[in-house]
Amino acid sequence: MDLTGAIWRKSTRSSGNQGNCVEVADNLATVVGVRDSKDRQGPVLTFTPETWRAFVAFAKQH
Repeated sequence: MDLTGAIWRKSTRSSGNQGNCVEVADNLATVVGVRDSKDRQGPVLTFTPETWRAFVAFAKQH
């Protein structure tokens, strides 16, 4: 998956976790990337924007 142009941001829920942070790149049209901020060169999970929106909506309810 091509993440060229991805703008990564830390999750607002990650602050205060001794560096255990998740970063999200949701500025691309066809893919949302999720990675560990401690391993920026490591693996990236990718989701369709629709799947990511459904996950966020579910998480907000729970």
